[in-house]
Amino acid sequence: MSAMSSTWDRRSLLRAGAGLATAGALAACGGNNGRGGGGSGSSLVQYFHAYGEAGTEQAIKRYAAAYDKASVRTQWITGNNFETKLFSALLTKQAPDVFEFHPQLQLVTSGQVADLTELIAPVKDDFNQADITSHTVDGKIYGIRMIDDPQFFYYRKSLLEKAGVGVPQTLDELVEAAAKLTTGKVKGLFLGNDITAVQYPLIWSAGADTLDSSNQIAYHTDGVISGLRTLRSLFTSGHLLLDAPADYWDPSALDQGLCAIQWGGMWSMPVMQKALGDDLGIFPFPKIGSAGRLSVYNGGWSMFVNAKGKNVDAAKEYVKWLWIDQKKYQEDWATSYGFHIPPRASIAQSATKLKSELPEQGVQLFNTYGHFDNIHWTQAMITAFNDVLANSVRKNGSPEAALDACDKKVNRELKKLQG
Repeated sequence: MSAMSSTWDRRSLLRAGAGLATAGALAACGGNNGRGGGGSGSSLVQYFHAYGEAGTEQAIKRYAAAYDKASVRTQWITGNNFETKLFSALLTKQAPDVFEFHPQLQLVTSGQVADLTELIAPVKDDFNQADITSHTVDGKIYGIRMIDDPQFFYYRKSLLEKAGVGVPQTLDELVEAAAKLTTGKVKGLFLGNDITAVQYPLIWSAGADTLDSSNQIAYHTDGVISGLRTLRSLFTSGHLLLDAPADYWDPSALDQGLCAIQWGGMWSMPVMQKALGDDLGIFPFPKIGSAGRLSVYNGGWSMFVNAKGKNVDAAKEYVKWLWIDQKKYQEDWATSYGFHIPPRASIAQSATKLKSELPEQGVQLFNTYGHFDNIHWTQAMITAFNDVLANSVRKNGSPEAALDACDKKVNRELKKLQG
């Protein structure tokens, strides 16, 4: 598990790390290359972060080797700074032709990513339409979703039953449950080491959003303020697991008995099921206040073509081949190395590994309560709201003051984006 933990760290850092403007020299990435079969066409380079699930690196290289129209070399970026290496590389002549990341408006406005609308058009209706929306700017689609990663709470059924605790439906009930479930060295709840993993569910479960339909601030509400105060009380209660050996992306906190309830991603489900069997249950982030509603955060990864690369057309052809045409590989990538939901409806419906009780429940939570990334919510905005959690939950600052400071940063960013 320690080997897994060292690579899973990318999950939290990529969503809340340094901004897109980070530059500098690209560190060497070693000799982890996978070449295509034919070799007679173009030579392409694709960037992937080092997934924690065993077999992922071998799988992506196996797919590339099956492509016979170009030689495809895979840079499998280890360490905790994939984002830094990627965006540094994009400023150099060694920039990748194809890379995975999340939908970000700056990639589009800077002309960094290619328009893939024509590639997706024939199968657009087969994609989860929320994934299409999250990659669309001015009617054009940038990026192809590879996997959807819902996040929710995992819990030990036996521990809740022993403590006489029901599945929490409100944040207040979750706090009460954490208190009853804390016994000896076992804490009631784990939200991740810096708590930023639940910042979006906190907003959505309070009935708010990051930005509204006009791309204006929508998170600064009484419900969010109430939720921040509740998290602060939980943080100081002694019932929250803090400074765990591995963060929320790793299943070890629950599997090793450090807590009774843990926030995590669907990718961890097979490992958790192996460790806990039928004692494992899941539930969405609970409601906050009278306007609240249950919520599930949908993370995930998407494939982009570098519009400033030397082989744009060849890169598009490869991306179409792998992430549009090769359904077998797409299902393998989504379900054979941890559980993820295929963005293509036809593949999701035929994915037998997601049909058993618990993964099927995860898919249902995703379909019912899922929220997706907003392409207009930029890395700078993500960092600004990270600071809200730091100042009003981990520190004893005023939630109102923290949100006011966040508003200034977000509004500055919105003005830049809107010209």
